[in-house]
Amino acid sequence: MIEISFKEAFSAQWINSNIIDPAQDLVVLRDVIPWEKIIMRLSFFYSKDKGAVGKSLRVMTAIMLVMKHYTLSDRDVIQQIKENRYMQYFCNVPDDGLLNFLDPSSLTVFRKRLGEEGISVVEKYIFEMFRSSGVINGDNALIDSTVLNNNIIYPNDVQLIFKSFSKMRKFAEKHDIQIWWNDDELKKKWRSFNLTKQNRTEYLCAFHDLFFPALKIFSKKVEVLNCSKKLKSNASALLDILNLLEEQTLEKLEGKMHIKNRIVSLDEPDARPIKKGKSYPKCEFGTTLQMTFNREGFLITVENFIGKPNDTKLFPETFELFIKRMRQRPETVVGDLGFRSRANFKVAEKSDNVFLGCSGDVLETKREFRQKARSATEGFIAVAKNLRGFGCSLCRGLEGDRVWSLLCQISYNLKKFLQLWREEKISEKSLIKLGLA
Repeated sequence: MIEISFKEAFSAQWINSNIIDPAQDLVVLRDVIPWEKIIMRLSFFYSKDKGAVGKSLRVMTAIMLVMKHYTLSDRDVIQQIKENRYMQYFCNVPDDGLLNFLDPSSLTVFRKRLGEEGISVVEKYIFEMFRSSGVINGDNALIDSTVLNNNIIYPNDVQLIFKSFSKMRKFAEKHDIQIWWNDDELKKKWRSFNLTKQNRTEYLCAFHDLFFPALKIFSKKVEVLNCSKKLKSNASALLDILNLLEEQTLEKLEGKMHIKNRIVSLDEPDARPIKKGKSYPKCEFGTTLQMTFNREGFLITVENFIGKPNDTKLFPETFELFIKRMRQRPETVVGDLGFRSRANFKVAEKSDNVFLGCSGDVLETKREFRQKARSATEGFIAVAKNLRGFGCSLCRGLEGDRVWSLLCQISYNLKKFLQLWREEKISEKSLIKLGLA
């Protein structure tokens, strides 16, 4: 069960005594975020009459937002809320029971319960608030792609096999099974490999000679495993990825250079090696991000894809998604040469100007604006990756990357709004709709 009503936790006297700066980021955002709409929609993720009453959705949603706003960990954000009056005000956390109001692990449970669908609800309502008030306009669509790195170390084939033994060891410990390979020999080979870092093919062959029989035995143990459905499912999933690793190792030993859907991490099976044509880093490991911005720099759409899909083929769906979110067709479409094709020009032909990496695409009188918009796209992506969390996902799997991207998108747009608000670049009409004027 969950409490869906929103109750103000602070009196006017408390606010006057503790909230000294009315223009502080969290004070402004507290007034513009549509809390009631978000809470009512998120209440469907909870049973109406089963289970204990959970923490207020208003509090939990606000904590999730403030954590991304200040790039804090679960543990740090709880500690900061205990010490910071502005955070308490934003999250609607009263003084009563403040010291023990929430355990950090509850945030992990909350995110898992909401998942991609729930986080997208929060992003949708905040985005729609800015769109309907006129803060975000869709006159210009700036499209580009980048890589959302996963939190993994630089992979190598020997390391992956060694990590697979660690996975099987945890399985054995969990089910009270004695390990079935020569662990001393494995550790000896690992130490030798780390000391030399040479003759990798020879070491890969030596590690594979240990891995192959161990995997066969592991398969039989999973088959006869007597445990809960969840543990059985986890063991089967591990077996599947280890079997795939075995196949790819054999391909590597045969001299194959390009291996389809190559595993780079056992913890991040959806991560892929991706090259984006930049000098550094030459190769990144994660998922592809397809992003669209408007000219002011608001992040309109974010999509996640496994591997490196062709930008040309992604363009039509991305363009239609932009139109759907903004409820209008952009006058100008700006992308790089990766999106250039006759089919894509036809998709965007109803827009006045379509610039896909070539100056000759638009009239000379409008060329400078398009070129600057293209340069600005790279700047927006740089800000997103280096300052707004898109540089590295700390969630696992494609669904985890999607959740991470949505949270980062919310934070990105809220900070962009605050930036333009402080620079007085938001119209009075929009401020009135948001209740800030």
